[in-house]
Amino acid sequence: MNTSLDIRRVVLAGLMAVVVAPSCAGSGVGSSRSSTTMTTNAPQTFITTDGTQTTATAATTTVALPNSGDFLGTDPTRIPVGDGHRSADSAAIGSVFSCQSMFNGGGAHADGPWIDGYFWNRNTKIVVQGSVSWASSAAYSATIAGSDRVISTEGVPTTFATGIFPISPTDRAYQYDRNPNSIAAQTVTLDIPANPVLASTPTCLGMGAIGYFTNGVALFNSLDAQGRDAGAHEIQDSCGGHPERTSMYHYHDASSCFVEDAPSGYSTLIGYALDGFGIYLTKDANGVMPTNSDLDACHGRVSRVKFNGVSQDMYHYEATLEYPYTVGCFAGVR
Repeated sequence: MNTSLDIRRVVLAGLMAVVVAPSCAGSGVGSSRSSTTMTTNAPQTFITTDGTQTTATAATTTVALPNSGDFLGTDPTRIPVGDGHRSADSAAIGSVFSCQSMFNGGGAHADGPWIDGYFWNRNTKIVVQGSVSWASSAAYSATIAGSDRVISTEGVPTTFATGIFPISPTDRAYQYDRNPNSIAAQTVTLDIPANPVLASTPTCLGMGAIGYFTNGVALFNSLDAQGRDAGAHEIQDSCGGHPERTSMYHYHDASSCFVEDAPSGYSTLIGYALDGFGIYLTKDANGVMPTNSDLDACHGRVSRVKFNGVSQDMYHYEATLEYPYTVGCFAGVR
């Protein structure tokens, strides 16, 4: 993929922030990343390495981005930040086709040192403290009834623990993200197509649940309340989850706990999007996951997977380490 990017770097008290404005031709399912821009002229808040909070409106200069071959989307220590890769008009590879175009803020109030320029490091990003089991209240099932798959969940994980929310002032995460919301079980029952069909054109993703994982947790798209890359900016627990204002616990990507548990040399079904297509976590024999370059504008592809108990070649979504992580748009009829 050929990429031309305008990088505006802000150097402030030794901490670097980056605004990326990519420009590529093409749009739609199976095409190259479309032209998108992101500018910032509002004051930005930073936490420096000594814990000092600084707010400033920064001047900008232009520098060159390394060749796209310098990052392959498989290194958890150098994940390209997805900021700016969203559109309310069309789908594009490596982007979110968002139903929402205006964002009102919220989420993390400062960036941490795991964001270094235009990359972020999953391995050094801090997580919300605590390990809370929901075994006594969690439940999940997915059953076929006629043409529908009926998903029932209590919205809390049947596998994996959560962190302690609201984030405590004594938690290191509090200096970056002061999520005041708590986690609560809530009964959800919904019908999705048991035998999904590709639509003629992709459709946009809303800001609530766009699917459910096989442990009962909701999947949200990869944007935070400011329209940024939620995986890079927001602070989640050790499995990549956190609650929103209605106490719904959710992931913005394939939970790191799913990634750790998935076997190599296999495609593991980890969830379903609301259009009915499966979400898979695939690792090759060496444990390497797919990248955006392997996938279409909705973050999917056709390959052999086990679906409805049958091994078959069919369309499905793929989890990646790079943004938008799971689903970029709905490819199926809803």
